[in-house]
Amino acid sequence: MQTEPHPFDPFLPADAKVLMLGSFPPQEKRWSIKFYYPNFINDMWRILGLVFFGDKDRFVDAGARKFKLDDIRDFCTSAGIAMYDTACEVRRLKDNASDKFLEVVTPTDVPALLRRIPSCKAIVTTGEKATMTLCESFGAVPPAVGEYSQVTVEGRGLRLYRMPSSSRAYPLPLKEKAAVYRRLFEDIGMLPTP
Repeated sequence: MQTEPHPFDPFLPADAKVLMLGSFPPQEKRWSIKFYYPNFINDMWRILGLVFFGDKDRFVDAGARKFKLDDIRDFCTSAGIAMYDTACEVRRLKDNASDKFLEVVTPTDVPALLRRIPSCKAIVTTGEKATMTLCESFGAVPPAVGEYSQVTVEGRGLRLYRMPSSSRAYPLPLKEKAAVYRRLFEDIGMLPTP
């Protein structure tokens, strides 16, 4: 069975405060944009729209059924949100986007990413597969969903947050997912606390 390399370069704004790690992008036929969380039915960009702007459609071009890539890149750069995935090479065991049928061939060298973003205070995993892959790489115990644990990477203390998946297959309404993500961004000082 053929392996698949990661289609995107790491997105690492110089002053990133948080590194968000999913598992791996879906197949290209499911993309609405050439960037992270590209599937139009994935809710990550709706979650971040709600959290930072109070508008789930802030990054949505409903007429074109895609996300607003330039707005997303500008927002992530100015907010300090870096993105990549916990796998840089996978094997798809079925012809779908499910993490359940994704075999990680080569895990990402997360310490190498972190060296490029020295202001980063937290790593965020956005789903179970991403969390388990990262924790295996670090020899860390996975935190509960919505919680964090401390990890040390090359002598650097960081928080490892485990967030609910932005996939619609994850059984939590959009507003409730956004509330969990809001707590994370308040916690690390990227949003004012109420």
